[in-house]
Amino acid sequence: QVQLVESGGGLVQPGGSLRLSCAASGSIFSFNVMGWHRQAPGNQLELVAQNTSGGTTDYADTAKGRFTISRDNGENKVYIQMNGLKPEVTAIYYCNAMSFTGRISWGQGTQVTVSS
Repeated sequence: QVQLVESGGGLVQPGGSLRLSCAASGSIFSFNVMGWHRQAPGNQLELVAQNTSGGTTDYADTAKGRFTISRDNGENKVYIQMNGLKPEVTAIYYCNAMSFTGRISWGQGTQVTVSS
């Protein structure tokens, strides 16, 4: 099974930016969908953004206009650039990948905290 490793989380002030990275152990060409989810304490896991191999992207309403997901097929990485961060997006962010056969892999998560 593919290994996904997230990095780039941390503490940032409101209005700041972070870029999260997700490195896959294999070629991301094998994945139909790659994306980011998050889970805040006491809340359910929710989609933040996802990107398909065909180039389609989807964003949560709270992410539209401020977050941008991208793939680097040469580096086998997926990124999410997050701008204008607000305290309510504080959560653990998880990278996930779904193969063309429907198999889903998850990373271990990276903490994002937005606080002054």
